[in-house]
This record gives sequence, structure tokens and C-alpha cells, in this order.
Amino acid sequence: MGFLAGACALAGPVAAQQPPETQQIRAAVLRVDEERLPPISRLDLPPADLGFAGARLATQDNDTTGRFMGQDFETVEITATPDTAGAELDRIIADGIQFVVVLAGDAATLALADQAGDRAMLLNARARGDNLRGADCRFNTIHVAPSHAMLADALAQFLMWKNWPDWLLVHGSHPDDENLAAAYRRSAAKFGATIVEERVFTDTGGARATDSGHVQVQAQMPVFTQRAPDYDILIAADESDIFAPYLPYLTWDPRPVAGSAGLVPRSWHPAMEAWGGTQYQNRFERMANRPIREEDYQAWLALRIVGEAATRTRSADPAELRDFILSDQFDVAGFKGQKLTVRDWDHQVRQPILLTTGVLTTSVSPQDQYLHQTSALDTLGIDRPETECSF
Repeated sequence: MGFLAGACALAGPVAAQQPPETQQIRAAVLRVDEERLPPISRLDLPPADLGFAGARLATQDNDTTGRFMGQDFETVEITATPDTAGAELDRIIADGIQFVVVLAGDAATLALADQAGDRAMLLNARARGDNLRGADCRFNTIHVAPSHAMLADALAQFLMWKNWPDWLLVHGSHPDDENLAAAYRRSAAKFGATIVEERVFTDTGGARATDSGHVQVQAQMPVFTQRAPDYDILIAADESDIFAPYLPYLTWDPRPVAGSAGLVPRSWHPAMEAWGGTQYQNRFERMANRPIREEDYQAWLALRIVGEAATRTRSADPAELRDFILSDQFDVAGFKGQKLTVRDWDHQVRQPILLTTGVLTTSVSPQDQYLHQTSALDTLGIDRPETECSF
């Protein structure tokens, strides 16, 4: 009897043990702002919280689940220039943060990846260059932003479904424009389209940011596009935002425009409503008081990847989270109708691509007729047999 009483007395303190200490999962968003001319349309002026607003929503979403799991998520927001980005990354890592969402161009993203080395995992939420997933790939980088190849393939699939195989390709004179044009050439060969002619719109600088500069470029479009071979659609490759928005309704021949204007492939669009998109849009707009941008969605998805890994593993250990994200057990929801995963050969996030006009989503690729032995999403972008990536 005494033994039993003693046993019961011991049960009280065990049952009253304190809950385990809260796990803290910390991340940072590093946005590298480069000097550039204002966009052609004032509707495209970047908001001050571009990317950061999406990150804030992701942190809220992570915490919604985390509070039930004994996990607390914290996100630091840092703005830098190309000259200060390296020092800011070092400060982030020195503060013990090992997941860094990077909103930067191709060159800056690659430089930051090399600087981080094995000290941190970067999540690329802006740079689209195929080289970052190819010859210049880095093991410490996950590409949440879709690549040029993915965007081009998504549009090409739709155009071939529409039976518009003959393209007039017009690209800008900047390196990013040429890189995007190369992706469209590759897509044309991949899906059986014909580029009937290529033309280069040379950026001469000058008064583009003035009213007269806009009028000058706009007036050039009919003459610039005349005397082209017969074509079904004009594809614009204008990553630098110099000329493409002037093309719709100003081409010499009455033809639709796609690519960097007209029908545009995107990771996300503020009118997307399918697969729970309406609720997602509403939550973002209530928080940010503006429509969502692609950079916001990509930063949101990057942090949700970290949050999903923490929830599933019930861990805050960065190495364990990284290994799980890169494993074949990982997937995350992204309001796109199917689970998103990470390709093991180049660390690109597989995802459907929206084909959008200014106000609507016209279609979503991959198109149904394009099949793949592993995942239809791998019909978009560089597949395993084609990759130049070697970690």
C-alpha cells in the first residue's frame, strides 16, 4: 500500500511537467535594389514593400500552424544595393540565420550564393536566368522563381495547342533580353514552332523616362514591325522593360503579342482565383492594402517552404530542414492546384505557370496534352537529361 501510494505521489509532478521550449525558426529576406529607369507604365511602379509583404504573409501563415507545434517563426527584412548586399549577407549569417530569401538579379544572386557557401541556404525569389540552374548552379540555392526556360515553355505549349506555330521573335539589346530570347528559341525547337524572323529593338537610352521619349518609342512600333514574313504571333523578349508594352495594337500586321506583353507567363497574377486563390488574394490585400506582385508570391512561397519543412519534421535545426526540403518526401501547397516540389538536379521548384493578360488568367501550363514519365511539371524548363548543372 505504501509503495502504491508513493507511486501515485510521483505521478503528479510528471504530469505537471512544463511544455517543451518553443522552437524558433529564423529567416531573412534580402532585397537587392538596383538603379533602373522607371517602368513604362506608372501602374508598374514597385511598391516600397515589394517582396517583403509576401514574406510577412508567409510568416503569419507559418505562425498559424507553428503555435500549435511549439514553433515560432521570425523573418528579418533587409534592403541593400549591389555594393552593400555582400556585407548585409554576412551580417545576416553572423546573426545565426541560415535561410535567406534573396530578391536580386542574376549576377547578384550568384555572387551571394558563392559568398554564403555552406553557411546558409539561399532561396532565390527573383532571378530567372537559366544559367543559375545550369552551368552556374549552386547546391546552396533553391530557385523559387521560375526560370526563363519554364516561362518560355509554358507559353510555347499554349501557342502550339492554339495552332499558332509561326513566331516573330523581337528581343531587346540587353543581356537579360538575349537570355530570354534564347529560352524562346529553345522552346520553339522543343515543341515544334518556327521562328520566321528575329528582330532586335536596340535601347538607345535618352529620354525614355519622359513623355516625349514614350511617344517616340510608341511611334516606332508600326514601322519597326512592318515587312515581316507571315507569322501567327509576335513574341517579345524584353526583360528590361524598354519596348514590349508598346507592341499590342501597334504592330504593322494585325497579330497578337505574347511574352513580355500581351499574353504573359507569370508565377502568379492578382486576378488568380482558382484552387483557393481568392482567399489567398484577399488575405494579402487586407494586409498589404494593394494587389500582389510576382515577387510577393515568390517570397511567400520561399518562406512557406521553410515553414512546411519545420512543421513536417517538427524541427528547427537548419541542416535537418534543408535535407528534408531537398528530399523526395517534401512538397508544399502553392494555390496552383497541385503540390510543388524541388527538382533534385538543379533545385528548381516545380510549379505550374499562369498565362495572363492584364486582368485575367487565360490558361495554366503545363497543357494537358504534354505528358512526362515523372511529372508533367517537368515539361516546363530544363529536364534532367538536358541539365548542365553539376553540384
